[in-house]
Amino acid sequence: MGQSGRSRHQKRARAQARLRNLEAYAAQPHSFVFTRGRAGRSVGQLSLDVRRVMEPLTASRLQVRKKNSLKDCVAVAGPLGVTHFLILSKTDTNVYFKLMRLPGGPTLTFQIKKYTLVRDVVSSLRRHRMHEQQFAHPPLLVLNSFGHHGMHVKLMATMFQNLFPSINVHKVNLNTIKRCLLINYNPDSQELDFRHYSIKVVPVGASRGMKKLLQEKFPNMSRLQDISELLATGAGLSESEAEPDGEHNITELPQAIAGRGNMRAQQSAVRLTEIGPRMTLQLIKIQEGVGEGNVLFHSFVHKTEEELQAILAAKEEKLQLKAQRQDQQARNIQRKQEQREAHKKKSLAGMKRARADGDSDAEDPGPPPEAEGADLQEEEDEAEYFRQAVGAEPDEDMFPRTAKRTRLTGRPGKKQQVKDRKPKEQRPDHSRGRGGDWRPPKSKGRPWGNQAKPGLRGAAQERRRGRPRQPKRVA
Repeated sequence: MGQSGRSRHQKRARAQARLRNLEAYAAQPHSFVFTRGRAGRSVGQLSLDVRRVMEPLTASRLQVRKKNSLKDCVAVAGPLGVTHFLILSKTDTNVYFKLMRLPGGPTLTFQIKKYTLVRDVVSSLRRHRMHEQQFAHPPLLVLNSFGHHGMHVKLMATMFQNLFPSINVHKVNLNTIKRCLLINYNPDSQELDFRHYSIKVVPVGASRGMKKLLQEKFPNMSRLQDISELLATGAGLSESEAEPDGEHNITELPQAIAGRGNMRAQQSAVRLTEIGPRMTLQLIKIQEGVGEGNVLFHSFVHKTEEELQAILAAKEEKLQLKAQRQDQQARNIQRKQEQREAHKKKSLAGMKRARADGDSDAEDPGPPPEAEGADLQEEEDEAEYFRQAVGAEPDEDMFPRTAKRTRLTGRPGKKQQVKDRKPKEQRPDHSRGRGGDWRPPKSKGRPWGNQAKPGLRGAAQERRRGRPRQPKRVA
C-alpha cells in the first residue's frame, strides 16, 4: 500500500502559500465602521450598510460601547492592523460622516445631505441581484470627475483610493470583481454621490431566446410548435427580460468569466444593479490629525494669510513654552538628584571620620554603675536622716532618686516600722465604747439587715478564705 496523506513537499508548499496569503491580507487596508453619540435607529442601520460595502476588509461584528472613547478605538486598531475609521454621528440638525486615516491622520468630515438604506433601494427594484458570494471580495472603486479642482479634492480622491486594495489590471482575476463602488464629484455643487452596484456580465450577439436557454431556468415551450420559434423570435418572453445594451456597456472579455456564454475574446455586456446604500455627501473640513489638529480646509470658514500666520505663531509660542517647562523640570530633577548624592557622600565621609576619631560626637554615657550606686546610697541616708529629724516624709524635689525608688519598690523602712509596732495587748482598745462594752465594727457595704447573718457555716467559710474571725463577746 502506498503512503497515505500529503507528502513532505506538499505540506511545505501549502504552508508557504498560507504564509504568503496572510502577509498579503495584512498588507491590505482594513477599516472600522461605527457610530458615535446618540445616532438613532436609521443612522445605526446606515452604519451597518456602509460596513456591508466595506466587506470583507472590515470588522463585520464590531461592537463599540458608549463608554469607549476614540482613544480606546485607536489603541485597539494598532495591533489589529486597522488603517481607517468610518464614523457616523448625528446632531439635532445634521448627520455627519468622518473618514480618518490611522495613525497620524488626516480626518475628513462630510455632511450627509441625503441617504437611502439598502432595504429601501432593494424594495424599489423589480429584480435585484445580491448574494453572499458578492461580498467575498472588496468592491471595485470608480472615481468620477475628480479633476484639478483644488488640493482638497485631490486629498479626497487619495483617501477614497486608500480605503481599498490596489488592483493590477494585468493580473487581476475578473471573477473576483462582483461589486462596484461609484463616487461621483459634482464641481458645481461640491457634493459627492455615493453609489453601490452589483456587477453582472452577460454575452451579447444572441437572441433573447438563446439567452434564455443559456440560463439555469429553462423557459416554458408548451405553446411552441418548434424550437426555432424560441431561437428566432423569442416568443413567450416578457419585454422586461430584454435589457438594452449598447456601446456604453459592451466590451471584449480578456479572460473567461463565470457564467454561461462569457468566453474569452467574446463580446459581453456589463450590467450594473444598484444594491445600496446611497448617500449624498458634502465636504465640511479637513483636519491634520486623528479627530483633532490644524484645520487644513474648511468649506464655510475662510481665514486670511495674516490670520493663519497669527494662529501658527500662537501655536509655536505655546509649544516653545511647553518645551521650556519640560527643560526646567528636567534641570530641577537633575539638581535635586545631585544634591541627594552630595549629601549622601558627605554623610558617609562624616561617619568614617567619626569612627576614626573615636566617635567624639557620641552621646555621653554618664557615670559608671559603681559611682551611681554610691550616690544613691548617700541620698537614701540623707532621706532617712530627714525622716528621723523632722518626723515626716521629704518632698520628691529634695531627693528625686529616692522618691522614684520609693514609688517603684515602696518606702524603705516599712518592714522595720511593722516590727516596731506594739503588741496587740498593749495597743489601746478603740473597738469598745465608753463603757467598755464591745461593739461590732461598722460595715463598709450593705447593712446587716440586707446581709445573711454569719453563723457556723459562714465562719468556716471565712476561715477557709483566710479572713480573721470576729472576737467572741466576753461576759
